[in-house]
Amino acid sequence: MRKLCTFTPGAIWPDTNGVHINAHGGGILRRDGVYYWFGEKRAAQASEGINVYSSPDLYNWQYEGVALPPVESDPDHDITRGCVMERPKVLYNERTGKHVMWFHLELKGQGYSAARAGVAVSDTVAGPYEFLRSLRPNGNMSRDMTLFEDDDGTAYHIFASRDNYDMRICQLSDDYLSPTERDVVIHGDHREAPAVFKHEGRYFLITSGCSGWKPNEARLDTADSIWGPWTSHGNPARGPNAETTFDSQSTHVLPVEGREGTFIFMADRWIPGNLTDSRYIWLPIKFEDGRPVLNWIDEWDLSWFDENTGVG
Repeated sequence: MRKLCTFTPGAIWPDTNGVHINAHGGGILRRDGVYYWFGEKRAAQASEGINVYSSPDLYNWQYEGVALPPVESDPDHDITRGCVMERPKVLYNERTGKHVMWFHLELKGQGYSAARAGVAVSDTVAGPYEFLRSLRPNGNMSRDMTLFEDDDGTAYHIFASRDNYDMRICQLSDDYLSPTERDVVIHGDHREAPAVFKHEGRYFLITSGCSGWKPNEARLDTADSIWGPWTSHGNPARGPNAETTFDSQSTHVLPVEGREGTFIFMADRWIPGNLTDSRYIWLPIKFEDGRPVLNWIDEWDLSWFDENTGVG
């Protein structure tokens, strides 16, 4: 298999075995010089657990396996086959030495009414992960979600709640395994697909509207404190198809290791008739007047940052 050296948003993205990467709604954790991409393993329609891939360079990804599969032996288990496991994110906890995964969980046979968060843990980054429990954080519904670890090691769970009408942020316990009571509503504007990052002391939140599988306009919010107040700045996408975020939906913003102040916007271009074939939209973030901007690029590589940000 020829090694890849560029990103081509929206194209088939083969892993090192030549198979299209199956890690939708995902996020990336870097450990010991290697990037690990966790995402939804999808059949044409069904949820089949959470996959993990590894890469030294962000272009070429090796399939590591199913980090958290559905349970086959217990029909009453929270993650029995037939459940829906979405938007997995993983953090490494320096205090405990554990890799902690949170994800959006819908219970088998309940549609999207359960609205729970699942928690799993592993000693090794690629897993397998041990499922611990599912919950509604502080009694609140939890659907589309992400995790964010601040500079001081404090971790936060950011999630759509109240039938997606609220976006909440909840500080996690020191071991990252439980919600604390420090839990607030960021806004109540019917948003989902949160992606959070920090740059030069400010916090940035990119979300999408709620329109099912149909793509819509992204929105950027900023704050000087993770607790807000958060200020909306409209759509960070620019140019043709900006009104649909280039036919995609946000999932994660990735800081690029070794290139301080550089970030990649990660999104999914969903294909609802065949979710396995859904594509990935990765675009470099450019800052204009201190705010992130997204422009479409047909093909690019990490040298883009050298030419557009001055970061080597």
